[in-house]
Amino acid sequence: MATSVEKGYFIKARRGGRPVVDDLPKFDVEAYIANYKGKTRFDRLLLIGLTSPLLAPEALKLALSEALRGKDVGKYDAALDAMREIVPSQAKVLQDPSWVDRTSKQIKAESDRLEMELKGYKNNLIKESIRMGYDDLGQHLHQTGELVNAVKAYGRMRDYCTTPSHVVIMNIRLISVSIDQGNWLAVQTNVQKLRSHGQQFAETQRLAAKLSAAMGLALLASNSYKEAAQEFIETDPRMAPARMDDPSDEEAFNEVMTPNDVAVYGGLCALASMDRAELQKKVLENTKFRAYLELEPHIRRAITFFVSSKYSSCLSILDSYRADYLLDKYLQSHVLEIYFQIRSKAIQQYFIPFSCVAFSALATAFDTDEQNIEREVTSMVKRGKLDARIDLVDRVLLARKGNARKRVHDEALTMAQEYERAAQLRILRMEMLNAGLEVFEKGKLAGNIGFDSMGGEQPRASSSTTSWFGEGAGRSLRSGLRG
Repeated sequence: MATSVEKGYFIKARRGGRPVVDDLPKFDVEAYIANYKGKTRFDRLLLIGLTSPLLAPEALKLALSEALRGKDVGKYDAALDAMREIVPSQAKVLQDPSWVDRTSKQIKAESDRLEMELKGYKNNLIKESIRMGYDDLGQHLHQTGELVNAVKAYGRMRDYCTTPSHVVIMNIRLISVSIDQGNWLAVQTNVQKLRSHGQQFAETQRLAAKLSAAMGLALLASNSYKEAAQEFIETDPRMAPARMDDPSDEEAFNEVMTPNDVAVYGGLCALASMDRAELQKKVLENTKFRAYLELEPHIRRAITFFVSSKYSSCLSILDSYRADYLLDKYLQSHVLEIYFQIRSKAIQQYFIPFSCVAFSALATAFDTDEQNIEREVTSMVKRGKLDARIDLVDRVLLARKGNARKRVHDEALTMAQEYERAAQLRILRMEMLNAGLEVFEKGKLAGNIGFDSMGGEQPRASSSTTSWFGEGAGRSLRSGLRG
């Protein structure tokens, strides 16, 4: 089955530049998807089916079953189209032509009922009933895949929120829909709104872990890896022991991500953006993040190896989990860049003590061949990630040698010029004080005109010696400076 699939859809996917994962990941699909709930289950299963030739039949079958349990007709159509193109034999067996018509009628009837109820609430002018009506309508639209209308319904709750908990609920709903939309700017905006009211709303403190995870996800999506790492590693540890199979557990966030995902996202972003001292202090010694790292020991080992300068061991661990990360909904588009940055940092750190390193030594240190290491260092030099020169004749990497003598002379000359300027300013101030002058800020000259006892104008002081004391005073000061 995998071979026939490979010759069809996935060859076209490769030609179109889309990722295709040939390796088998370390997780079992059913066990993996059991950790999630809500719409993300379908999205993750469909992504696996569209990316992995080995897992496509199982993942698409589960995705279609997930769509049939929901109310989103669009997801059912997407899963069925994928099955028809990748595993057509399964599509003929599993399709349910009557489900679309039946579900569409149910959705329309439910929408009409909720809108009629909302209209009645508005006529009665009861704010709490109107707010709940918009909330029910928004959740219905969210479940049926009408995300734009769901955002509008949740946004209209704002005028009818009468307590802090109502505001928190509204913003949490908006964050959830915005994540499904991929509207990361809206996610950041709503998280910041809740955080700005953190002192006023006690409910915000309970949701601190979810807010950090959502903000980290938004920053990851915008390629801000260091800021994303900061959010993930500061995520409140109360989410780590949450029971994902218990719908009543408010600490769980598995409609978006699991605590394991927090550990993976935070660890990879930290490796890509922090140096060894920061990794030691902010990640390994972080008591908040330790609870998450214990869920993914291989991430902790990779960070420990990087901090200990055992770069090949760190990269080997990451490479063994590459297939898993390429099948992740939020990591897939960032894996190559994150891995490149981690590897670039490792090569930079390895090269610092040397003035010249042979490609063969680099290839041995990073468990690769000379051709690959040559391509990597060439890319790093072009991007400005590595300050070095490449000698393709002798096949060595050379550190750039600066002119230390010139640098010392330039620093000494700059210091002398600054000292001379400071000395001249001090002399000028002493001469002005000796002359009985006061120096006012620029623009306050109009306020420096006083009046004598007879009512006539009298100059108090001015920064312009020539204007008030004549050319002689100015000339004497200049001659004093020269002397």
